[in-house]
Amino acid sequence: MAASFFSDFGLMWYLEELKKEEFRKFKEHLKQMTLHLELKQIPWTEVKKASREELANLLIKHYEEQQAWNITLRIFQKMDRKDLCMKVMRERTGYTQTYQAHAKRKFSRLWSSKSVTEIHLYFQEEVKQEECEHLDHLFAPKETGKQPRTVIIQGPQGIGKTTLLMKLLMAWSDNKIFRDRFLYTFYFCCRELRELPATSLADLISREWPDPAAPVTEIVSQPERLLFVIDSFEELKDGLNEPDSALCDDVMEKRPVQVLLSSLLTKKMLPEASLLVAVQPVCPKELRDRVAISEIYQPRGFNESDRLVYFCCFFKDPKRAMEAFSLVRESEQLFSICQIPLLCWILCTSLKQEMQKGKDVTLTCQSTTSVYSCFIFNLFTPEGAEGPTPQSQRQLKALCSLAAEGMWTDTFEFREDDLRRNGVVEADIPALLGTKVLLKYGERESSYVFLHACIQEFCAALFYLLKSHLDHPHPAVRSVQELLVANFEKTRRAHWIFLGCFLTGLLNKQEQQKLDAFFGFQLSQEIKQQLHQCLKSLGEHSDPLGQVDSLAIFYCLFEMQDPAFVKQAVNLLQKADFHIIDNADLVVSAYCLKYCSSLRKLSFSVQNVFKKEDEHSSTSDYSLVCWHHICSVLTTSGHLTELQVQDSTLSESTFVTWCNQLRHPSCRLQRLGINNVSFSGPSGQLFEVLFYQPDLKYLSFTLTKLSRDDVRSLCDALNYPAGNVKELALVDCFLSPIDCEVLACLLTNNKKLTYLNVSCNDLDAGLPLLCEALCNPDTVLVYLMLAYCHLGEQCCEYISEMLLHNKSVRYLDLGANVLKDEGLKTLCEALKRPDCRLDSLCLVKCFITVAGCEDLASVLISNQNLKILQIGCNEIGDVGVKLLCGALTHPNCRLEVLGLEECGLTSACCKDLASVLTSSKTLQQLNLTLNALDYAGVVVLCEALRHPECALQVLGLRKTDFDEETQALLMAEEERNPNLTITDDCDTVTGVEI
Repeated sequence: MAASFFSDFGLMWYLEELKKEEFRKFKEHLKQMTLHLELKQIPWTEVKKASREELANLLIKHYEEQQAWNITLRIFQKMDRKDLCMKVMRERTGYTQTYQAHAKRKFSRLWSSKSVTEIHLYFQEEVKQEECEHLDHLFAPKETGKQPRTVIIQGPQGIGKTTLLMKLLMAWSDNKIFRDRFLYTFYFCCRELRELPATSLADLISREWPDPAAPVTEIVSQPERLLFVIDSFEELKDGLNEPDSALCDDVMEKRPVQVLLSSLLTKKMLPEASLLVAVQPVCPKELRDRVAISEIYQPRGFNESDRLVYFCCFFKDPKRAMEAFSLVRESEQLFSICQIPLLCWILCTSLKQEMQKGKDVTLTCQSTTSVYSCFIFNLFTPEGAEGPTPQSQRQLKALCSLAAEGMWTDTFEFREDDLRRNGVVEADIPALLGTKVLLKYGERESSYVFLHACIQEFCAALFYLLKSHLDHPHPAVRSVQELLVANFEKTRRAHWIFLGCFLTGLLNKQEQQKLDAFFGFQLSQEIKQQLHQCLKSLGEHSDPLGQVDSLAIFYCLFEMQDPAFVKQAVNLLQKADFHIIDNADLVVSAYCLKYCSSLRKLSFSVQNVFKKEDEHSSTSDYSLVCWHHICSVLTTSGHLTELQVQDSTLSESTFVTWCNQLRHPSCRLQRLGINNVSFSGPSGQLFEVLFYQPDLKYLSFTLTKLSRDDVRSLCDALNYPAGNVKELALVDCFLSPIDCEVLACLLTNNKKLTYLNVSCNDLDAGLPLLCEALCNPDTVLVYLMLAYCHLGEQCCEYISEMLLHNKSVRYLDLGANVLKDEGLKTLCEALKRPDCRLDSLCLVKCFITVAGCEDLASVLISNQNLKILQIGCNEIGDVGVKLLCGALTHPNCRLEVLGLEECGLTSACCKDLASVLTSSKTLQQLNLTLNALDYAGVVVLCEALRHPECALQVLGLRKTDFDEETQALLMAEEERNPNLTITDDCDTVTGVEI
């Protein structure tokens, strides 16, 4: 066998079994044996200093694999390590080879077993070289040693997870991957195992062994060399919900399958073993909660060349194959679904059916819905007949009823009583199985599933065109209105992918004609009215919490292919928030936005679509047209006042198109946010927007890298006389102290800028320039944010000087800077001055201690202008709070908001806080979250809250941090006092959007 990294690693397993002194002796034996065998010597200096891994590498490098193993075996014999000799012999000639031969036969048979797509006829079972390297990499040790790894293969149904596992196991059985890494790989399919009675891991291993007498003890003696492959994890009911106390560590103990697999995954059993788990996208969160995941791998399904090969093999006639492929290639939506082999088969089948009937396949390719409707209606129309029979109509209606029930109950596997309840009688089952729309599932005879979840979704959507939900036998099935609202929510059911699109797609005129031809009736007009009403309702409420998925709405409208209705529908929306992650999203968004004229707020991101252009590549003409439609909303929607572009990469041509629209006279933006955007092209074009947009009041850049020239150009544009920007944010924009010179000029010259946020930039050395500019009596800045700017205590001198001279700054944020008590003391000297105008100060996470609280207390008494003080995340403790409370009860104190989150407080300080609550006439908001308060402390606070003089309106406490008794006490207090809110989200409302 040729040498490989895994051969080196195999030797290392055995060398690591040697104790320190044994390893030294091994090296001595190696020197003598290579001399005795007259082999080329490895330089002794290299051998002497080599680690176990390094020595394994040296052996393979100098002697090649077979000879290196032979030398190692002879040395083990000389050292009388019979146990290691036995393991080597068994590994290389015994049980492993027997099991590998069995595994190869088994998985080759499974690979070639009949499937709907017959993919095994078109693609080889062998793993390609690049696949081998990638699969090897998944379990390659990341550090020296024998670390187990848990790798998750995550992807939608039909993407090829099981196919990948089959190929992986066949490659292992051929010694192409994992050589010397794993002695055994065992495949467990949860779909097959879940119905087993209580069993043991030893029994599960024996099920996979070629004969009844599996050497389980020998197999598990080296758990670090075992790989367990767990397929279809989502089939396990309740997944990993077993409590830790129910798990087991004995491979011989009989337990429910779910417990055994949970024990493996959580490393309770055989913690040294590695795992490979295949799941659908809905499951990883559950896995992440309890499993230490090494890596998540997402199979990509068919690439473009795979799709072309599949089309050619499926159609056989090259002319028809290329005609079909060309049509599909023109549609981003259809070409995208062809990535999934099973859906590719459905698409090819639909096109072939239409071709055989002599129909125009361009109509079939108009939408995804059209493909599925052709597929379903053709399957339920007898061959050679003009239309369906009454029996096939009834069968399809019953199937649609079953599908709708499954979508609302999250059910994808059905028993015979489910079928009967929805009108599928026993005599219908053979016919339905014959269409392949319904399949038998797993080992049970009476268990059935739809061919694919997409087919179930299509049939569920079709149900609503045939019947009212009130006619459904299951109460879980809801109305069209509820379906649409649920589909448009970002938190919609995880299994709902195409349901809304199919429902609206069936409202298309062409699809209505198909429905009329097949059933003789449909309820499309009623549903269209409900869709209109749903969108109108969403538009009127304007989605303040951002729960509406605009892209889901766009996909549904795109599927209708009804420009008149789309234009009417999109203009019911006031806000759009979406993420473009591929070309399909781009096309769909553009299609809808080009009709938009009433939008008020737009927020989007663009990823994986526009890449950096050079002489060899450029953005396609069609993509540029789509991008132009999206950008044109800036000029066609006369109500659009706010635009947020985030997490985006723009090529030069797309950047220029966007800037042109921003500079257009019809653009009337008031707020523009550019967050984490990477763009190619002349950045000056973006800043020129300020010359053309007198309405623009708020400009924000976050996580967007600005060069020195960019900052200079921006500030020059902001000083343009016709500009009216009042609020500027440059957060985490890689600013440096050098940029402070330009910003200082801006503050000196600009008489409109009242808000500046330069947080998360390294400005320590440049701060004196900013403060000097703000000492100018003509500056108008009100809000200054300098959080996490790497400021030290020495900066407080410049800030203090500024506060003494500046009469405009009211809000100052110095959070997350290392000011310490010394810097605070300097700052407080200025704050104590009664003519200091500052009314809001943030000192969160500034390394303040009890000593600093004494200075702050004197400020609270001396300065009646200070209304807001945030000092959370500082270790001031109960003693520090006591000092502050002494000042807060003073009649001169006018503080309204106090933030004390995560300050190391205990219930011992509650008595002091209670005295403030009962005496302060001004304190309205107090944040005590993330402090170790208990029931006794909360009782004291609640007594104070009931005091008639208590003015507090917001108390920051996270109820879930307390026991049930304390939670009940807090809820009762809220009920008693309707003016009081107890919440863990009590960020100060400053009237400024940060």
